[in-house]
Amino acid sequence: MQTTTMNHYQAEHFLWECDGGVGTITLNRPERKNPLTFESYAELRDLFRSLVYATDVDAIVIRGAGGNFCSGGDVHEIIGPLTEMNMKDLMAFTRMTGDLVKAMRACRQPIISAIEGICAGAGAIIAMASDLRYSGPSAKVAFLFNRVGLAGCDMGACSILPRIIGQGRASELLYFGRAMSAEEGERWGFFNGLSDTPDADAHKAAHRIAAGPTFANGITKTQLHQQWNMSVDQSIECEAQAQAICMQTEDFKRAYRAFVGKEKPVFAGD
Repeated sequence: MQTTTMNHYQAEHFLWECDGGVGTITLNRPERKNPLTFESYAELRDLFRSLVYATDVDAIVIRGAGGNFCSGGDVHEIIGPLTEMNMKDLMAFTRMTGDLVKAMRACRQPIISAIEGICAGAGAIIAMASDLRYSGPSAKVAFLFNRVGLAGCDMGACSILPRIIGQGRASELLYFGRAMSAEEGERWGFFNGLSDTPDADAHKAAHRIAAGPTFANGITKTQLHQQWNMSVDQSIECEAQAQAICMQTEDFKRAYRAFVGKEKPVFAGD
């Protein structure tokens, strides 16, 4: 069986920490509001692909340094070069960025974004593709592709965003490219919480997930993603099979013994 540990992983284009079952990605170009480059896109994609096999990471937090989350693709290092590319190279780029979202959705660990300040373009997509999102009052989320002459259908936005905030609200953000405020984001259901401490909120949630039945949490994430394309009957059958698998785990037996003993279960992810 292919497994790996990530506590010694050395990131090149962002910061990585691993503690107590929680991996933290910090986008770390604060002087530019943490934009992405071709290299950081690819490294993030590859990291999430590797996390599928990680045995020491059960939840992931994504945050930005310096009071902002991510300003999207770097204007000078990505946007400028894109204007000079041919169609073949452009398709390679857009498929690569889409692969980042695919990798985020395919990794078993729930992903939690802690969002402050600017969260725009690809940064908004990363937040969108996360499982949970916690915001500070300063957060401004903008799917601003329309404002730079591009379609709003970028990296899964037309599929995922309406499922989070609804078709009409998603349409407004994608057609106008305007920023969604922190208050709007919480009211619309984009944010799971709004406070002055989004980083602490995200890590608290991540550690709570990591302390839970992590095998079952991975099944939940898979089901939430895969059932977008299922009928209700298919979903019910798929969940029956998934739950039967979880009923064979040691965590399920631990929970039963703890309940009988009037104790709090201590899960081990097996």
